[in-house]
This record gives sequence, structure tokens and C-alpha cells, in this order.
Amino acid sequence: MPPPKGKRAAAKKDRRPKRKVCTFCVERVDTLDYKDTTRLRKYISERGKILPRRISGNCASHQRALTTAVKRARIIALLPFVVQ
Repeated sequence: MPPPKGKRAAAKKDRRPKRKVCTFCVERVDTLDYKDTTRLRKYISERGKILPRRISGNCASHQRALTTAVKRARIIALLPFVVQ
């Protein structure tokens, strides 16, 4: 027989975190430039990986543009592939 679930377990299950807002939509950014490394570094983890959309809060179109901008910056050596 499973143990009974209390109010706390039920409330924790129903609770959803607040949806993050896309910063590029808020700032009304038209194009993401691969040369803007200060903006791109905000969306890269400590290990050099691109942060996923659910963590960064970007919308789908801006996340795709961000990914291509980061990859272009990596190829030109503006951003590192792997952080030492």
C-alpha cells in the first residue's frame, strides 16, 4: 500500500515556474550580430555550451538566430569552442 500524499506534494506537482520572457523580443532586436560577443557570452555556459531555450527564455526564432550567431563567432575565433 503506497503512503498517502499530503497537501505539499500535490501543491508541488501543480506548481509551474513563471515563463521567462525573450530578451531579444523585449529589446526589439532585429538581427543578432555574431560580432557582438558581449551579448552572445550571456547565452553560453561556463563550459562553452549554448544554453537551451528553456533556460535562457528565448523564443524559438531568436534561439535559432542566437545559435547561428554563436557558431559563426566560434568559427572566426571571437568565442571559444571550449572554455579552458
